[in-house]
Order: sequence, then C-alpha cells, then structure tokens
Amino acid sequence: MSVRPGALRAWLDASRLASQPSIALPLLLGQLVGAQAAGRPLDAGTLAAVQLFGLLDQLFIVYANDVADQETDRRNRTATPFSGGSRVLVEGRLSPRALGAAAVVCAAALVAVSAALAAALATAAAPLLVLLAIAALLLLWAYSYPPLRLSYRGGGELLQMVGVGAVLPLYGYIAQGGDPARFPFALLAFLLPSHLGCAIATALPDEPSDRESGKRTLPVRVGGERAARCVVLLNGLSLVLAPVGLGAVGLSPGAGLLVPAAAALVVLLARPAPPGSRLLLVRVAAAGAATLSLVGATVIALAAR
Repeated sequence: MSVRPGALRAWLDASRLASQPSIALPLLLGQLVGAQAAGRPLDAGTLAAVQLFGLLDQLFIVYANDVADQETDRRNRTATPFSGGSRVLVEGRLSPRALGAAAVVCAAALVAVSAALAAALATAAAPLLVLLAIAALLLLWAYSYPPLRLSYRGGGELLQMVGVGAVLPLYGYIAQGGDPARFPFALLAFLLPSHLGCAIATALPDEPSDRESGKRTLPVRVGGERAARCVVLLNGLSLVLAPVGLGAVGLSPGAGLLVPAAAALVVLLARPAPPGSRLLLVRVAAAGAATLSLVGATVIALAAR
C-alpha cells in the first residue's frame, strides 16, 4: 500500500525534523561525558539506541504540542519555521486524531526503547533511564496539557530548559555507564541559561497570538524587546560560567565560544524586530545558533580528547 505524496509531506512537516539537533546534541553530550567518566569509548549500540530515543522524544513533543496548541495556532499569523506549530492541523492536512495517535505511539516507543536499553545495560543506575523517559513525557504533559498547562500559566520556558538541558544529558550519561552520583552538574549550570534563552526566543514570534489566547510566555508578560534582552543576558551568563562548567569535564574555554558570543550579539543588534518581521526571524535563528553552538563546541572538544 503506497503513501500519497501529499500525506507523506504532511507527516514530514508535522515531524519538524529541523528541531532534532536541539535534542540530539544534549544526548550526545551526556553520552560523551558518561563514557569519559566510565573510562571507555562510546558504545556504538548504546549510541544508536540513545539517539533513537531522542528522535522518538522529539516526534512526541512536536506531535503532542500541535494537538494541544491547535486553537492558538489557528490565531497565529506570525508563525516561523521555529514557532507556531507545524501548521498541518491548521491547514487541515492531518487530523488531530491521527497526530494524537502518533504522539501516543512515539511515547510508548521511547519508554520501550529505554526499558530495553536498561535491561541490556544491567547496571544499578540503568532503571533510571526508564524514569527519565517518563519524566520527559511528564514535562511535555505539564507544559501543554491540563491540569498544569504551564505554557499558558507561565513557566513553560523553564520546563523546556529542564527537559532539554538536564533530562537529556543525564539520560545519555547514564546510558554510557556514568555514575549518577558523580554527574558533573556544574556542566549543566553552564549550559542551562542558554537553553532557557533559546526557549524564550522561540516564543518571540508568537507573542500576538499567545497574548490573544492568554498564553503567559515571557514575551507576552514583558514584551518582545525586554524578552530578547533576557535572551542575551542568559547567553552571557552561560559564557561567564564556561570556565567552571567546562572545567568540570576537564576542558578549558577556547575559541569555540566566540561563535555563541557572536550569535548572542546578533540577537541584541537585530532590531527593531516586531512579530512577522524578517529581523525577528534572524533574531530567533541567532538565539538557537547560540545555544546549539555552545553545546556543539563542548561536544566537539570532548570528542577530540
């Protein structure tokens, strides 16, 4: 049975695979740190399983968020490739039932992958992989769904930061044999501010529709320009904490930090940038680049050791 080209394109659009690096890099970072702590190279089979978990997690997030936010997305006239949902529900290319079912399948699959990986590892810490997988699901539920629905009440950006910046690295670390009691939390303290800045930046284009829908994102509460300054300050904090965070895994700040610094500067200078403008698209892309390059530079430095 063949799949219609239009349906395949709709599913590809709904999957928003361009957002996969924001999941894959923190998982890879955690794995490199875990392998280093265990005193052995990365296990290729574990690497593949962990990155599969990341793909399933990302698909679950985008599918479930599209279903939860479909009414807000219908009001959105300033959506970008980074925000506003995939638009497949708004445009009627897929049904909420189909997308919701796909989210449930991905959720079950990522828990199953975690359980299989934990059974294969057979270490004292391995069961934590299942708990972290469930935590990832609960964070999305708290973000988008009742009774908490924190993306509408304020605090959604913090949930994104915790999920991407803490749960994922810890998952990768444990999967590669790292001892949770020896996890270098200073590394997270270094990266978490930038992850928070990225979460805030992705809400900038959606400010009008979020305000209309009663969604209490930081741009809605303080305005787009103030929120953008917060993004810059948070990235600056990550750079200030770099010596401590990188030192926790035996690294030193290097020239790679110039890239996130330059990207953060673009966020500051790309103004005025009202929702719907090209400069706002530049601003959001720069904020994402700042975070990805910060994590990526750390991954490269660890892999090169």
